[in-house]
Amino acid sequence: MYEQITDEIIGGRRLTREDDVSFLLHGDLEELKPCADRIRRELCGNRVDLCTIINGRSGGCSENCKFCAQSAHHAAETKQYSFLDIPEIVEECRKNEKNGAHKFSIVTAGRSLSPHDFAQAVQAYRTMHEECQEISLCASHGFLTEEQLRELRNSGVTMYHENIETSRRFFPFICTTHTYEEKVACIQAAQRAGLAVCSGGILGMGETWEDRLDMAFSLAELHIDSIPLNALMPIPGTPLEHRELLTEEEILRCVVLFRFINPTADVRLAAGRSLMRENGREAFFSGANATITGDMLTTSGNNTAQDRKMLAGDGFDISRTSEGA
Repeated sequence: MYEQITDEIIGGRRLTREDDVSFLLHGDLEELKPCADRIRRELCGNRVDLCTIINGRSGGCSENCKFCAQSAHHAAETKQYSFLDIPEIVEECRKNEKNGAHKFSIVTAGRSLSPHDFAQAVQAYRTMHEECQEISLCASHGFLTEEQLRELRNSGVTMYHENIETSRRFFPFICTTHTYEEKVACIQAAQRAGLAVCSGGILGMGETWEDRLDMAFSLAELHIDSIPLNALMPIPGTPLEHRELLTEEEILRCVVLFRFINPTADVRLAAGRSLMRENGREAFFSGANATITGDMLTTSGNNTAQDRKMLAGDGFDISRTSEGA
């Protein structure tokens, strides 16, 4: 039933806000999943990208994002520490490189980085770029300036992460200490600095399906390279602690939706894989072609060795060809 539009997307058509995309919300999911999988195979190949992260500075965040355990505005219990020592970060990168990950990112809590912490981050990236040449470096440090983003690029970073989190409409219901527009401006600054961009959001925070569509279209319009999709894992002490968990069917429909609207991007599973059978195995046959692996920031992820075994066993390419510098 959906073969024609699938063929058109593979042939170069891109869905826009002017198109009737109600089939993504109400169509038969069992028919949509193989179509999304074919778009993934034809336009992205059979490779699955594995990204790992380290929580480089934890807790005490000035921002009031309702989903986050690290916000100083909430009562969630979380570790709090200043920027990690460079050797500790480099060793973690080295370990993930050895374990077969493709990307490694330092993620820090907070609106941005102080001059001291930024200098620490730059030195860490330079050292990792020199010593861990088989793994690509990403960064996630909030609202940096374009000049700072260029310095990160010159230090070996190839991708910058800045989630838009949700739709423009719903964003003020989730955070009021910064704006959706500030996030978009940071993404565009990273792109001008020559960095690829990783940007997605969190599903299940109370947004509507129309909000999810809006987020998918916004990411397409921003030409985002990697789209992490997090299913909310409600954390005690945060304002969203009592939100109902998404079902596997809802998560898979989101994967399909984002693949149809962003056909050439990496659609990356992030938090919430435990809500699906076999840690989201079916999602990789429904349009997903990337995942965050290992531990998340404040929720547990899937082990890298487990992911590599599962994906290789299903015939996916998890080699590191073209990764690194």
